Amino acid sequence: MFNSILLCADGSQHSIRAAEKAIELAMKSKIPLEIAYVISGATSKSDVLYCHDKSDISQSRQAKLKMIQEQCFVKKIPYQIHLLRGEPGPTIVQFANKQAYDCVILGSRGLNPFQSMVLGSVSHKVAKRVNCPVLLVK
Repeated sequence: MFNSILLCADGSQHSIRAAEKAIELAMKSKIPLEIAYVISGATSKSDVLYCHDKSDISQSRQAKLKMIQEQCFVKKIPYQIHLLRGEPGPTIVQFANKQAYDCVILGSRGLNPFQSMVLGSVSHKVAKRVNCPVLLVK
């Protein structure tokens, strides 16, 4: 079915539901799952404001992906996490196109619904510009 799948995650409920679908497809295709987490300027700023040191920041970021990692572990799906830096939409598009994935999977909304209404959502930017099929999960 697929040779490579990229799951884009931010810790939101939509990304957790997207992870369920990505894991299901990875199981059927018998392939590892690649997970992208983008650290934007806003994310970095928030991390620095609410965390005391670098290890706290790292733990905070890992906590956002913990549920997805646990699902992969339970389903015995190997995975690799890619920490990317930049504006989420363009950063995901550039990474996905460079790696030539067969499918990119992400939630239809992320952690900031107001921003997606005003600026255009990450999922919309990715769906328009990535060179492979995109699965948006509600």
